[in-house]
Amino acid sequence: MLAQAVDQVSTAPWRFQWHPEVWVLVGFLVCAYTYMVRVIGPKAVPDGVQAVTRKNKLAFGAAMLTLWIASDWPMHDIGEEYLYSAHMLQHMALSYFLPPLALLATPTWLMRVLVGNGRLYAVVRFMTKPVIAGVLFNLVIMVTHIPQMVNASVESGPLHYSLHFAVVMLSLLMWMPVVGPLPELQIGPLGKCIYLFLQSVVPTVPAAWLTFAEGAVYKSYDIPVRVFGWDVAVDQQLAGAIMKIAGGVFLWTIVVFIFFKRFATEYEGEHDYRRAPGRGMPDAEIIATTDSGLTTDDVERAFASSRPHVET
Repeated sequence: MLAQAVDQVSTAPWRFQWHPEVWVLVGFLVCAYTYMVRVIGPKAVPDGVQAVTRKNKLAFGAAMLTLWIASDWPMHDIGEEYLYSAHMLQHMALSYFLPPLALLATPTWLMRVLVGNGRLYAVVRFMTKPVIAGVLFNLVIMVTHIPQMVNASVESGPLHYSLHFAVVMLSLLMWMPVVGPLPELQIGPLGKCIYLFLQSVVPTVPAAWLTFAEGAVYKSYDIPVRVFGWDVAVDQQLAGAIMKIAGGVFLWTIVVFIFFKRFATEYEGEHDYRRAPGRGMPDAEIIATTDSGLTTDDVERAFASSRPHVET
């Protein structure tokens, strides 16, 4: 009877599971960010300049919330033990949502304090080159979808967290040329559009593999307990849709935003009839200037000075 009760608890998908390591990590990051902003920040920026903006603070809060949701109960446990689609959603949060938010939360001075200007900076500069960062990011995405790797990570907690760490770190490198706090490491607007579009192409391979697979690709998720009643095929197809459609739409939305922000604004400025704020009237548009108003005598003198045209 006791063994049966234990077995029922172990197969309860929605049972609460405590993950103190996640809370410790989030708490450490919050404390470290607060210390850097309040203690180091005022010394690293000129007098009268704020160490962080409201945008930085909002991005940091969103990043910590994303990290907590993706790493704690219930997403972590459902994704690790029951549904591969939840596992895919977890990876989406750690690779597509968390890294750009973390970079947007980091002011330029803080990144320069962290990487310095020596060897570490040289390594970061090399690793964030678009080709290097893009290849490494897509490589780790492909590796984390190999069946043997997935099955092993489900059975090993340290391996599971190590893969998540690798995904986050390489994702940070991938996003640096787009929204990184160091201006010299960013690429141009058109380059960003092409770069992000290419990032949406490679995941098509594992996504198509999951969508059209006939049997269970990952044996660790082929278990009797089915959350929401989804069988293995439905779970795999949903995981493929999340990887390709949701990830693609997210990246393409950013591409469209960057394109219109850069090129549509410039076109509008060049074809706008309104004078820009703060600019006076050009000299070519000034007909006459006088301190006194126009009088009747001025008009009569103007007519008198003119001569009628005489035909010959």
